[in-house]
Amino acid sequence: MKKEITSIVIPVYNEEDAVRFSLDKILSCKLHDKFEIIYVDDGSTDLTSSIIQEYPVKMIRHSANKGYGAAIKTGIRKASGTKIILMDGDGQHNPEYINDVDNLLDEFDMVIGERSTESFKVRKRESGKRIIRWIGEYLVEQKLPDYNSGFRGFHKESMQELIHLMPNGFSFSTTSTMAYIKEGYNIKTIPIIVSERVGRKSSVRFLKDGTKTIMLILRIIMLFNPLKVFLPASIGILLIGFGFGLFGYFVYSRFSNTATLLMMFGILLFFVGLLADQISIMNRKKF
Repeated sequence: MKKEITSIVIPVYNEEDAVRFSLDKILSCKLHDKFEIIYVDDGSTDLTSSIIQEYPVKMIRHSANKGYGAAIKTGIRKASGTKIILMDGDGQHNPEYINDVDNLLDEFDMVIGERSTESFKVRKRESGKRIIRWIGEYLVEQKLPDYNSGFRGFHKESMQELIHLMPNGFSFSTTSTMAYIKEGYNIKTIPIIVSERVGRKSSVRFLKDGTKTIMLILRIIMLFNPLKVFLPASIGILLIGFGFGLFGYFVYSRFSNTATLLMMFGILLFFVGLLADQISIMNRKKF
């Protein structure tokens, strides 16, 4: 019987200052003897690719920069392992946690590295992350784990069923967390300590990428539970229209046309939500 292996997928882009640091740590832990190590160079224009080639790991290179999520999807498709573990190649993640994640994947569908209070944090992003977490927890109706932690593991088979939903941008981690929760997969977290990235500063920008993440959460919910968006909106508009109509009736002795239109719009929105819910079920069917 063929022994199952685990693949470690590490996306990198212009990380010549950090990639050697992470590779040396992987080799010092002797992970290359136990796991399939795959670096996906997402079209780097510096020496990242040349440095990776000096080490006994597998490298896949994009001819152009496609995005963090696109690099991960390439690594997943090319991986030989039945289990896949993701980590960043910028020196933030300690590969010593990989064995723990690999062992937990024997029991759980997804394992996420939960960043501890001792972990390095970019303070100016904290308020934005809290807003995104609040929105996500409201929409999925439960507490979220460290939803955008890049250190995580999952089974290749389950991810392949959802990979078409994953974005090419940096929000792969957020999307995969939401998708696994909404599909009822069993998720486990382990505490990890994250260090400050090595080399260049992160390219993530709060106003630009934070807004994209919020929109992405809404799109995921529209796929998995659109009534969570349409039902409150339809009830709210219906109640506003009804209240406005009652006000007009008692003050001006007539139920205004505006109130009637608002109520009709609320009812219409509810049925659109029901239709969207049925479409989402059909879209998620595996053919």
